[in-house]
Parts: sequence; C-alpha cells; structure tokens
Amino acid sequence: VQLQASGGGLVQDGGSLRLSCAASEGTFSRYHVGWFRQAPGKEREFVAYIRWSGGHTGYAASVEGRFTISRDNAKKTVYLQMNRLNSEDTAAYYCAADTRLILSNMRNPNGYAYWGQGTLVTVSS
Repeated sequence: VQLQASGGGLVQDGGSLRLSCAASEGTFSRYHVGWFRQAPGKEREFVAYIRWSGGHTGYAASVEGRFTISRDNAKKTVYLQMNRLNSEDTAAYYCAADTRLILSNMRNPNGYAYWGQGTLVTVSS
C-alpha cells in the first residue's frame, strides 16, 4: 500500500491542524495505522495508533487529550486532529501501516512495513 500524508503547515502556539493519511489500496480497511514524528536531531517517536476497525486507539502521553486519531475506511484515509499545539510538537509527521501488528507492538515504528513521505508541522511561539 502507498501512503500519502498531508495537512502539515505553520501554526501558532495553541492552534490546531488536521493531518491526513490517504492510502492507495482498496483493502486499506485491513491495515492498522500509526502516526509517528521526528524533530530535528531527535529519534522518530510514536504519536498515535488506530486499529483496522477503528475500535481501538492509543496515544503517546505527550499528546493524550490534545490529539485525536480517526479513520474513514470508505475514503481510505486516517486523520490526526491536533489541538492546543505547542513548540514541542514541531516535527515531521509520518503515517505508517501494517496488517500484522499485534496490539502490544503498535507503538513500535519497526513493526510497520509501509510508510508515507511525511508532512512538516511547525508551531511558532
């Protein structure tokens, strides 16, 4: 499956953005999806995940309560709504997908076989 991440941009501290991850494949509903981010000079870190059915989600502690992940399988798209953004959220955001992940491994980037190209989010103070 090919993934296309979009929706990044420049936003002021406290603002909101919605990222999208669009898939090329019709069987996208079978894929579990995760969002990860990487700031300059830092390692890639987990942000949020959603299981194939949308019935189970998980978040990093740093974004819990501010970010919401959701999916529309009919549109083959996963969304990441980001509210109350701050400078710590500045990073390139990547979506990733895989069909085989077990729940306990959803936060591990090494578990995902398919990656989008990333979209840059910059939060200005």
